[in-house]
Amino acid sequence: MAKVPDLFEDLKNCCSENEEYSSEIDHLSLNQKSFYDVSYDPLHEDCMSLSTSETSKTSQLTFKENVVVVATNGKILKKRRLSLNQFITDDDLEAITNDAEEEIMKPRSAAYNFSGNEKYNYMRIIKSQFILNDNLNQSIIQQPGGNYLMAAALQNLDDAAKFDMGAYTSEDSKLPVTLRISKTRLFVSAQNEDEPVLLKEMPETPKTIRDETNLLFFWERHGTKNYFTSVAQPKLFIATQEQKLVHMARGQPSITDFQILETQP
Repeated sequence: MAKVPDLFEDLKNCCSENEEYSSEIDHLSLNQKSFYDVSYDPLHEDCMSLSTSETSKTSQLTFKENVVVVATNGKILKKRRLSLNQFITDDDLEAITNDAEEEIMKPRSAAYNFSGNEKYNYMRIIKSQFILNDNLNQSIIQQPGGNYLMAAALQNLDDAAKFDMGAYTSEDSKLPVTLRISKTRLFVSAQNEDEPVLLKEMPETPKTIRDETNLLFFWERHGTKNYFTSVAQPKLFIATQEQKLVHMARGQPSITDFQILETQP
């Protein structure tokens, strides 16, 4: 007569195997840090409860957001760990502004608020009196007697417009900045597509920006190329083009990448 399988014996073996697996995992966790920051409860002694009144336990996962600094070749140089509500710090700003071979990325939270009511708080000036050159080696200059900018090939860079870059806090994955003509109160202000950017005079550096987001640009850097995307219209970049004033564009035929030339030691 064929032998009837003992289900209770199988359950016993299952529990025994899981207890061994749990002990091995606990041993490994003491010697090796997991790739993810995860906190979890140890496995229950019984791999399966035969009582319908007992409630199973669920592992609790705790996730944190990473800010990772990488070289342009993809090699990770630094990691900064932030909570989902934590802003970029001064240390992060230093990583962005002081090393031309580094780029900082802050992954967006899945719970990001798209309400459009975000406010941007001023932190500090992170670059002073720098020049912007496009990839035709034209420098941005201030139009004589006007509130516009234009690109020109200069023999003397002293004639180029000098900019100060002010950093603001943000819940977005990019760093919002203002661009101000140095030693003035004139701020670059984004307009509609193909329209020239304006130099808008402000009584002082805005401490909080909520509605006037046309003064803010997301600064992205890829190697020596710098891009400035309008916060108010995220598909538009500050751009240059021959025979045109500096304007807002989506891309070609306009030039949207710039080189930053430092004039301060």
